[in-house]
Amino acid sequence: MENFRFETQERSGDTIGEIAYRRIRSHIVNGQLLPDSKLKLDRMKEIYGASVTTLREILNRLAVEELVTAEGQRGFRVAGVSGAEFRELAALRMLLETHALRASIGQGDIEWEASVVAAHYKLAVAERNHIAGNEGGVDQWVSCDWGFHYATIAACGQPVLMKTHASIFDRFVRYHMLAMNFRGQGVVDDHNALRDLVIERNADGAVTLLQRHIQSGFDHVMSTGRFD
Repeated sequence: MENFRFETQERSGDTIGEIAYRRIRSHIVNGQLLPDSKLKLDRMKEIYGASVTTLREILNRLAVEELVTAEGQRGFRVAGVSGAEFRELAALRMLLETHALRASIGQGDIEWEASVVAAHYKLAVAERNHIAGNEGGVDQWVSCDWGFHYATIAACGQPVLMKTHASIFDRFVRYHMLAMNFRGQGVVDDHNALRDLVIERNADGAVTLLQRHIQSGFDHVMSTGRFD
């Protein structure tokens, strides 16, 4: 289920609330809803097609995920951002994802390997579209980037860690989207190499590369000067 978090299209069996939740969440993570902006329920009702009661439930849910700030009687705002928070998110992502990656490489079977290869193929297509500036390329890349990293750690057998990591990952990616500064070929090369190391069951090499990948992403975003 986790690999559907960034999808905004309706799926069979979805409620209006679930569709609205994914759309609002996606719009926060991809930067369409800006940090600290007021979330006006009447306007959101028009945009997302959900009732005010449902929207309140969604925003409270997103507040628990720390993507929204609840202001008591004053309503809700999109969560703010800061360099200090981004630094902490990078450290937490590195800690959780490297641990899960090592465990996943040690425990994954042939079906897991196939899922990693398939997820990487989708990501490679999304990266080409993003670099080419194709319409929808950014949203596709966000979804497929998550899908690949999720696939690499999916065999770790630690559901609590996975749930915590998913929340941290999204908040980390949000800073990348707000910076609007894709790293280009460097990140493509990292993903290619990570796929190969995972399939080779080279846990030490994969963990080292992942650490560098996350640190490079952090450094790249901070170099924009938007989150000092």
